[in-house]
Amino acid sequence: MTEVVYSPASATRSRLEKSRGGGGGGGESLSKRESTFTLLRLVDESGNDVAVGEAGEAIVRGPSLFSGYWQDSEATAQAFRGGWYHTGDVFRRNADGSVDFVERVSFMIKSGGENIYPSEIERALLEDSRVTEACVVGRSDPKWGEVPIALVSVSESVVTAEELIDRCGEILGRFKRPKEVLFIDYEAFPRNEAGKIIRSAVKELLQNDIGTVKK
Repeated sequence: MTEVVYSPASATRSRLEKSRGGGGGGGESLSKRESTFTLLRLVDESGNDVAVGEAGEAIVRGPSLFSGYWQDSEATAQAFRGGWYHTGDVFRRNADGSVDFVERVSFMIKSGGENIYPSEIERALLEDSRVTEACVVGRSDPKWGEVPIALVSVSESVVTAEELIDRCGEILGRFKRPKEVLFIDYEAFPRNEAGKIIRSAVKELLQNDIGTVKK
């Protein structure tokens, strides 16, 4: 991030090698190692450090950090609350000390008091070879506050929403299953210039229900 542009990243992976029990789960591990130029903590919503294996927001401190946002004292105070810079990125620390990126804090879905990270559901959906793309967003719910809704594109093979929901339950646990799976053409996913799905636009697509989404 540009907030630490004057030094190496707070955590990085300079060389790839076979995973040795980190967060890669076999094969090549992309887990990051902390830099000596900044201090890095992973904290919960109350600012308490999370345990190894639990997800928490990355907050950093160090002499290489920027001093604040130009002519925006309110944003600076919010970002540096508690004397640490809050990155807005959620990571999980592995037993060997390395860390893995999980999700952006702003993408997290709060459902019935549980934190649900869309990327976890998306990875579970994409493990099905028939799924060609997936994006999960939160939708307001009167009982749970918010529930995950999955928009997916599939190949020509036949696949049902029920199959995909059950698959997510088997991989992630029942409470992380998407409440609903809706189908959309691969080309209909809104993307930026880099080809990355624009999550906020997907949420608008779901809310407007303009016919692109199929039940």
